[in-house]
Amino acid sequence: MPTEKIYNRLISIDPNAKESAFLFGPRGTGKTLWLKTHLQDILYFDLLKTETYNDLIANPSLIEKRIPPGFKNYIVIDEVQKIPELLNEVHRLIETYGYRFVLTGSSARSLRRKGVNLLGGRALNYTMHPLTCYELGDDFSLEHALKFGLLPSVYNVSDPKHYLETYISSYLREEVLQEGIIRNLGEFTRFLETASFSQGNLINISEIAREASIQRKTVSSYFDIVEDLLIGSQLPVFTKRAKRRLVSHPKFYFFDPGVYRIIRPTGPLDSIEEIDGAVLETLFLAHLRAVNDYLRLGYQLYFWRTSNNTEVDFVAYGERGLYAFEIKRKRKISASDLNGLRSFAKDYDIAKLYLIYGGEHEEYHDNIHVIPFKNALEKLIDILKGS
Repeated sequence: MPTEKIYNRLISIDPNAKESAFLFGPRGTGKTLWLKTHLQDILYFDLLKTETYNDLIANPSLIEKRIPPGFKNYIVIDEVQKIPELLNEVHRLIETYGYRFVLTGSSARSLRRKGVNLLGGRALNYTMHPLTCYELGDDFSLEHALKFGLLPSVYNVSDPKHYLETYISSYLREEVLQEGIIRNLGEFTRFLETASFSQGNLINISEIAREASIQRKTVSSYFDIVEDLLIGSQLPVFTKRAKRRLVSHPKFYFFDPGVYRIIRPTGPLDSIEEIDGAVLETLFLAHLRAVNDYLRLGYQLYFWRTSNNTEVDFVAYGERGLYAFEIKRKRKISASDLNGLRSFAKDYDIAKLYLIYGGEHEEYHDNIHVIPFKNALEKLIDILKGS
């Protein structure tokens, strides 16, 4: 069996830090492999291992007996959300012995919903995202990323599509059904497929409920579950010092372009342009989130849309500045493609404006910088840093 290729990740946890850490992220983003290669001489507890899980769920205090006295390195508990009660023991061991833990899981939000102890601020929060073009280096191919996404395993298997299909079915079964989050897996699967038509669009709960034949209240709760598991997120509208009427509903995105493609049903009546446009936006947003989190740039991410549907796909707002990004699949830009950014600039004249497209040449249209998609990904760190 070939050895799994390990990529250098942008995320950083100081091996000598005094604090403990939570490392959140969807399954398959490489949390465990990264911890085992980045942190030396860790003590590792895998709650996906049946024996470990059974022992610790029956007696959470047993974990103390499995830690060598005076242990100085990180103690990793993988998938801690499976036994939330362990967090009380972790808290006690930090206070009593000064142990340092790294706790991995699906999300802080899902743990909070269970009303568990999140260590009272004694642990720093980190998020692991899918791979970026920076981490993949020479292995990055825009065509491959748009087709199969950026989960590490799609770069280590012979059949990425089959891996993604297995990922979706396994993830639903293990994270959703086994955790008792929902009782009707078929209904939830139908919701995911229907929600995939909202990728990059405003969320319309009533329409999704009607299309999926699910109660409106249930659809709303399913969106919460998707966010809890970090497999999808809602993007709010940018309303700061708004000068015109804006939409109020958020947009929705699955976290990875490959995962989105697998969930999204396709047929002869589906528009390739519509799907590919959503995939491009998803890939850019994945990079935007990862760079912002890993480098701790502090941006809040939004989109902007007026009531008459003038739109900018992504807005990054923070102490470092205000940036607006419009994504276009087409290879040639027309004057109308610049309308959203120009309208945004009228309201926010300090904004730096970028139109990212499928062509090959950089262009400058007044204060709008037009950049080919791959170039924009490669320059995103410098853009967001203001370099």
